[in-house]
Amino acid sequence: MSLVTLTTLPMLCFANTPMDASGKARQGQGAVTTVTGPAGSIMPVGYAESVAAFAYVWGWPLVNMHNRQQVFTKVPKQLLLAGVMPAAPINHLTMLTDYVSPQMRDVAHPNQDVVYGFGILDLAKSPVIVQVPNFKNRFWTMMVEDQRTDSLAQLGSMHGTQSGFYMIVGPDWQGDKPAGVTNIFRSSTNLAVVAPRVFMQDTPEDRIAVQEPIAQIAVYPFADFDGTMKSTDWKSLPHVPDPNAGKTAGEKAWVKPETFFTDAQLGAVLKEVPPLAGEEALYQQFGELLKQAKAHPEIQQAITKVAQDVEKNVLPDLFRLENIGKRIAHGWAKPMNNGRFGTDYLTRLEVAKSNIFTNDYLETNYLYQYNDQNGQRINGNYEYTLTFAKGQTPPVVKNGFWSLTMYDHNHFFHQNEINRYSVGTKNKSLKYNADGSLTIYIQNQCPSGDKVSNWLPAPKDDIAMTIRAYAPAEALLNNTWQPPAVVKVE
Repeated sequence: MSLVTLTTLPMLCFANTPMDASGKARQGQGAVTTVTGPAGSIMPVGYAESVAAFAYVWGWPLVNMHNRQQVFTKVPKQLLLAGVMPAAPINHLTMLTDYVSPQMRDVAHPNQDVVYGFGILDLAKSPVIVQVPNFKNRFWTMMVEDQRTDSLAQLGSMHGTQSGFYMIVGPDWQGDKPAGVTNIFRSSTNLAVVAPRVFMQDTPEDRIAVQEPIAQIAVYPFADFDGTMKSTDWKSLPHVPDPNAGKTAGEKAWVKPETFFTDAQLGAVLKEVPPLAGEEALYQQFGELLKQAKAHPEIQQAITKVAQDVEKNVLPDLFRLENIGKRIAHGWAKPMNNGRFGTDYLTRLEVAKSNIFTNDYLETNYLYQYNDQNGQRINGNYEYTLTFAKGQTPPVVKNGFWSLTMYDHNHFFHQNEINRYSVGTKNKSLKYNADGSLTIYIQNQCPSGDKVSNWLPAPKDDIAMTIRAYAPAEALLNNTWQPPAVVKVE
């Protein structure tokens, strides 16, 4: 069989070995075939719309990450945006010093069990050093994810990570491990994010104690590495006004459908993010779509309308936490591959839309709830209980922790009179029942008597709740442990 090289068309080459009915290769018939890509044929608007719909759900998380990085390129120094969101120049990091504020609207679905930090990387500019202090017996994890929001590093107490210096490099970096660097982690994309989480008990004493280790958390370009531990007084950072603060009750809009199908958005992602195995043809189709849209205004107009329609009519269902992952006991939903999505485009988009920057599945399990035991949407105008049987709180390994967090219908905190947004391991005042069980009281009004210590305040509206288990035990990972029902009080 002769091969014709079509130099004007994108193409994929692969070994094509014919098989017989039993699956065995037919001898002597193996050949290399050329699979060509789009040939620039006339593209009807209807076809363009079909391709565009999938391109939007495929590319939404990646464009989201691209746009976050673009914002951070304008950050001049380490600071707190609107006093609540840690921001830093590219290839650096900023830490909070307490739980995240209820006013923060940059990242949906935060928790109030850890002290967060955040930084965005451009590894094409430089590898970066991640400085890890001595956390002693405190739980911590350092989430590092690529542009696809897939985890790429194992840094944390559950991994036995020692104090020292670790390096994050991009896909094209070559070289030997520098002296003084403990380990190197490679990102599949030059864009990456780093988000430390350091457990803090809800006590005045631990708010003081946690400051020492978090002061030595750092991320910086490799050129600044000298082998010595750097320290930062995070409490001294400037608070910079956010012109977008208070404009939305939900997360800031990081993806705009009106500009999605442009070279600056989807086109940039196709260049920034290398295709996974088997995605080459997708990239060709999406690239041809953008090319045809630039040449034909009617196509550009049509696919922009598709983006707007998908954003309005498809993504709201993907935003709902109850639709993420698999349904387990009592209406709880649980993703089984957070931080390791690969080509699971559905779950990646669901998580990116509803609660981006989840930890790797082995590091944190997330269980989401929208409904009571009767399948009715939970709402703060009613009262509920959640009771863990004796010894049946979410199982975690040594130094791990669990929590139950309350959210409004936008997946953010709603201000309440006692400033409590989660309960769990961090709360030393929880009271157990006589039989050893633990009951959480979920309601808007303060309960009577000794129930206050177990009260999880709820806004008077539709609500959502999440169980988190940091350093989940095997019973959680294999789903033999099941969460209890949310019971409506009649």
